[in-house]
Amino acid sequence: MTDAPRLASRVWTVPNLLSMLRLLGVPLFVWAIVTERDGIALATLMASGVTDYLDGKIARSFGLSSTLGASLDPIADRLYIFTTVLGLAYRGIIPWWLVALLVGRDLVLSLALLAVRDKAHRGLPVHFVGKAATFNLLYAFPLLLMADGTGWVADVARPVGWAFTWWGVGLYLLSGAVYLRDLAALGAAGEGRTRAA
Repeated sequence: MTDAPRLASRVWTVPNLLSMLRLLGVPLFVWAIVTERDGIALATLMASGVTDYLDGKIARSFGLSSTLGASLDPIADRLYIFTTVLGLAYRGIIPWWLVALLVGRDLVLSLALLAVRDKAHRGLPVHFVGKAATFNLLYAFPLLLMADGTGWVADVARPVGWAFTWWGVGLYLLSGAVYLRDLAALGAAGEGRTRAA
């Protein structure tokens, strides 16, 4: 077995453990935001952001990328985005139509991926627009939570948080269009190979 397949199949690496730690923070965040323990919710979101950065940095710097890590990272991102927008909408901090927009984008992509699942065994590679969208949204959410209050901190956090939100939403929808284009091309290539055979 060469080094590359061995590394790709590894489970207990530092980046994977950080991703698992992020996933364990999801139920803690849900409990905190629903019960309005905003300090804990903010700390969980910030810890998620730090571990998200560290797992990717460590994986790239030390050659610890793995198949499991490539799956865990986007799953954790989606879970944090999904639970955070639901929690913020439940608290009345963001409108429900914004939740529908973000969740609807992921639902459409999931259905499209299912349609070409035989031709996309490993899914799609992460696009930089998608990473930028996730970064903006995960940066915006703590600021929006901080803005749900009074005082100068809330006054500063509110416009900055919404600026990151709208940039993130725009990039999130754009990345969805990019992934749909890639999936359509993948499906067309598969159909072409089927006809040739």
